[in-house]
Amino acid sequence: MTCHITTYACGIVAIHGSDIGLDEFAGTLAVQAGVAGAELASLFFSQDAIDPHEIAASMAQHAPGLRYVGCSTAGEITPDGYGEGSIIAMLFPSDKFSASACLIRDISTARMESVVKDVRQLRRSFEPKRFAGGRTFGVVLIDGLSRAEEAVTSALYWSLDEIPLVGGSAGDNLRFEKTTLIHNGDVVTDCAILMLVHSAVPFDVFKTENFNPTSRKLVVTASDPDTRTVHEINAEPAAAAYAQAIGLDAASLTPMSFASYPVVVRVGGEYFCRSIQKANEDGSLTFFCAIDNGIVLTLAEPMGMVESTRAKLHDVAAGLGGIDVVLGFDCVLRRLDAQNRQSLAAISSLYRENNIIGFGTYGEQYRSMHLNQTFTGIAFAASPAASE
Repeated sequence: MTCHITTYACGIVAIHGSDIGLDEFAGTLAVQAGVAGAELASLFFSQDAIDPHEIAASMAQHAPGLRYVGCSTAGEITPDGYGEGSIIAMLFPSDKFSASACLIRDISTARMESVVKDVRQLRRSFEPKRFAGGRTFGVVLIDGLSRAEEAVTSALYWSLDEIPLVGGSAGDNLRFEKTTLIHNGDVVTDCAILMLVHSAVPFDVFKTENFNPTSRKLVVTASDPDTRTVHEINAEPAAAAYAQAIGLDAASLTPMSFASYPVVVRVGGEYFCRSIQKANEDGSLTFFCAIDNGIVLTLAEPMGMVESTRAKLHDVAAGLGGIDVVLGFDCVLRRLDAQNRQSLAAISSLYRENNIIGFGTYGEQYRSMHLNQTFTGIAFAASPAASE
């Protein structure tokens, strides 16, 4: 298939396709980057369909001068809506944006002082073209199986001072085996990538979720925080206790079950999702996020995802004077929940109508927090209509 190119009114360019040759994709990306004068490209790809090493080889051959970052996904969000088995690239034009990025290695074992050092070095070296009234934001891409997202996100946010941070955890289409990041041809795992972007275009960093807490409580009574594994809930085997609370049999638990019946924790008067990744053969549950003994989990009921997302996008658009394009990070469990409730086509259509591009994640980052079952994003202000 041919690469599809979408140029938005603010100048951001999206290139996407499936069943396309990577040489064609890299060549198209190089041409569009030259037209836009883009300093950095962001790539999101399905590693079930696309080998990241082949991406790196094609980029080296056809776009040797272009700096780029990227990660594997749990589904893609293209200008056409939800996608699978595809690749999408995003370019920021140099007349309105200035961008740079750094790679942070070995995040599962790195001391946070070294993360802070990497960020400070990036900030010192980042000397963007300054635009009148411009602002800077940060984007983080992170290994979704590293179990280090909370610590890394907190360290990044602390190091960035007042710079807003948003991002997503790389996925591998629910295989839970290996996620991949790419930084200028370096194909890596157990890493994070931080992008800093200075923007002349007004933007808003936001999040939205769709759940209501119930009165049903589940207390973690035995866990292994290092592996994010809960062995007991309410002093019972974790999977059995959770299954009983939602009216299912433990043997029937699937990612769809976890998407439809989320659990949340209360922090500072606000509830945040603590999503379950999988049920294990020994009756334990592995989570997407940090967990520990004594944590009180509250069973939550999802509310209308389409309606809540539309309402948030309406509020964001009102604040910006309209939305031109959104870089979005969408939890894979939201997608599964939408599929289960037969609203997948509706949410995909909503994303298409609001010019959302991005990928499905194993977790979302928003300011200092690592989140689950949430949509986080950066919305850029509207201008005249986009062209294709």
